[in-house]
Amino acid sequence: MTTLFVTGGAGFIGSALIRLIVAESDWHIVNIDCLTYAGNLESLAAVSDDARYHFSRTDIGDRAALDALFAYYHPAGVIHLAAESHVDRSIHGPGDFIRTNVTGTYTLLEATRAYWSSLADGARSAFRFHHVSTDEVFGSLGDTGLFTETTAYQPNSPYSASKAASDHLVRAWHHTYGLPVVTTNCSNNYGPCHFPEKLIPLMIHNALAGKALPIYGKGDNVRDWLYVDDHARALRTVFERGSVGETYCVGGHNEKTNLEVVDLLCALLDELRPRTDGQSYATQKTYVADRPGHDKRYAIDASKIQRELGWVPRESFETGLRKTVQWYLDNPDWVAHVVSGTYQQWTEKNYGDRA
Repeated sequence: MTTLFVTGGAGFIGSALIRLIVAESDWHIVNIDCLTYAGNLESLAAVSDDARYHFSRTDIGDRAALDALFAYYHPAGVIHLAAESHVDRSIHGPGDFIRTNVTGTYTLLEATRAYWSSLADGARSAFRFHHVSTDEVFGSLGDTGLFTETTAYQPNSPYSASKAASDHLVRAWHHTYGLPVVTTNCSNNYGPCHFPEKLIPLMIHNALAGKALPIYGKGDNVRDWLYVDDHARALRTVFERGSVGETYCVGGHNEKTNLEVVDLLCALLDELRPRTDGQSYATQKTYVADRPGHDKRYAIDASKIQRELGWVPRESFETGLRKTVQWYLDNPDWVAHVVSGTYQQWTEKNYGDRA
């Protein structure tokens, strides 16, 4: 049993995890992704020809398809990242978030439980279901304090409520049925291959395109930023060595206001790709009406995963942001394909409805 299922593997974090695992381990990976708008197989070009990488265009809400995948590949575990994840989209269209994050997770849990129950004792005890969640389930912090593994849930957006529901389902399937699970709750990720609806890639794209850099409210909302490759290492560490039934908070120790993030991005772009008119990209900043229910501050206490599993982030926000900006400058075709929708045409041409 050397095969690992990764759901949502064509997404931002999932593709980073797959690239890491293929490069640094002997695992065979089955990427299970239904390729919604944020699923981009171009992010996996580096591993697409590797014999240990397999892709299945499958919705986690399709029980029959999941049962067939389990029967065919006999995985040793599942890392579950498939989710709708954009807060703004959840405000305007919460139904997709309930369908994927709640009902989809339930269906995946039931397919996993049926497969796990059929395994021999040794394989059953070695099996893991790793559920990947977010710090947004904890709600909003004041000016002080940190989220920990024991923080009470208080989700404030349709997105975070749907993820909180999925967390509770995973916990219940462990305590009721004995399914061997681990859960991680992470802070805001950033890095290469990030869909440009999120803050950092949106600002980079808009800046280079000469567009406005829209900042919600006063720009004083605080997030703890985690470089995506650091998160991928944490996920692999927890899957392979985490204790069954435990939750681990994963954070980057990098609290920044949104305004600070935008100012740092502008300064990096001024250095690495100066505007032809000699002005700073900061002149493109603009302030817009705040998002409804915008949480004030998130911050993670990641001491448990450091203490028990030895994981610490390798990147500071400054080093990770520089790598991120440079990647976007070096990969304009990836960005252009996403913005134009060409990446979806490429997927249809190469995969269509094939599993």
